[in-house]
Amino acid sequence: MSSGRRSRQSSGSSRITDDQIIELVSKLRQLVPEIRERRSDRVSASKVLQETCNYIRNLHREVDDLSERLSQLLATIDADSAEAAIIRSLITQ
Repeated sequence: MSSGRRSRQSSGSSRITDDQIIELVSKLRQLVPEIRERRSDRVSASKVLQETCNYIRNLHREVDDLSERLSQLLATIDADSAEAAIIRSLITQ
């Protein structure tokens, strides 16, 4: 990215400046564990975006896996049991 305050046109009529992009990439650096745990502060914006996409994909896989495990658990217990009531209450929170 070039230095300066050049604006870029987004998909609407709003504009985002280079400074805003830098700030958003910096926030992503802090949120993604794989980047946050690195010792070096010198990570390119493209690498941050790539790692962020990988992190989100992994989170989706984890959610899918947990959903499948929950479905299997619910299929093995009696719908009127205390365990089922606890699980239902946890899900609806």
